[in-house]
Amino acid sequence: MKIALLGTGFGRAHAADFADRSDVDEVVVFGRTPEKLAELRDQFGFATSTDLDAVIADASVDLVDICLPTRLHAEVAVRAMEAGRDVLIELPLATTLDDAHRIVDVQHATGRRAFVDMFSRFSSANLQLEQAVSDQRYGPVQSLEIEGRTALLWPGYDLSLDTLALDMMHADFDLITRLLGRPDTIHVVGTASPTGRGSAAAVLLGYPDAFVRCTSSALMPQPYGMRGGWRATFTDGVLEYAMRADFTGQGPSTLIEYTTTGDRAIDLPATSPYEAMIQHVLSCLAGDADNLIEPTSALPALELTLNIHQRLNN
Repeated sequence: MKIALLGTGFGRAHAADFADRSDVDEVVVFGRTPEKLAELRDQFGFATSTDLDAVIADASVDLVDICLPTRLHAEVAVRAMEAGRDVLIELPLATTLDDAHRIVDVQHATGRRAFVDMFSRFSSANLQLEQAVSDQRYGPVQSLEIEGRTALLWPGYDLSLDTLALDMMHADFDLITRLLGRPDTIHVVGTASPTGRGSAAAVLLGYPDAFVRCTSSALMPQPYGMRGGWRATFTDGVLEYAMRADFTGQGPSTLIEYTTTGDRAIDLPATSPYEAMIQHVLSCLAGDADNLIEPTSALPALELTLNIHQRLNN
């Protein structure tokens, strides 16, 4: 299999996964900065290119993995599918709902396979939470508190208020909308670093019988790395998840169940959700799995994300 990886920012995390896979024979990385391309070429041995048109037109490419700035996702995804390529689009899908629907329309018109990097759907802890909500293991959900904190770990991602919701909080909103649907009320506050790099926001979502508090901060110093987790409170128990990681999203994590009878640690597989997402995409391309991250399935979370993005920037 040959992968065209577009982007040298968050694309580094995807590059690390591709480099470890025996079923990926070749990777060509597109970027605009020769120095950054040289770093990836030296680290992973990948071919590199500064010619986007040539990379997309290469008929030997099986998958175009789009890790470019979000404003370019729709344009490049459409071009790649119209050129006969399957695409993996880094989240979020697009910066507007119109562009997101354009991607869906072109996917259906061309018959190409398209994936959105909704990696949080492959988180072992999130899967445990979704199952607990589905089977009412602890009764109905009363509150869900999600927190993410990170240093600026990815070149080109400043995570200021004009990008925080789209680039950092979107995966959390996907989990929320999958569990509880669209909220009835939305309250948002945010603050920005005086340097223009980094910001923080808190979002309170209201539902008929529950609420969600989602906070994200990109104001942490570099040694802090990335940390976060969630706490789900049910009528008859609590699930609490905590994680820490580096720029690849990999690191230690814990999931604890609390009920009236005591507490219990729930074992979590060591595989990162990023690795699981890429495994799923390649399995779909090989015909061994059905696509769980279709662009259409990302639309509810994108709608909420764009709503909160607008509020933060007003």
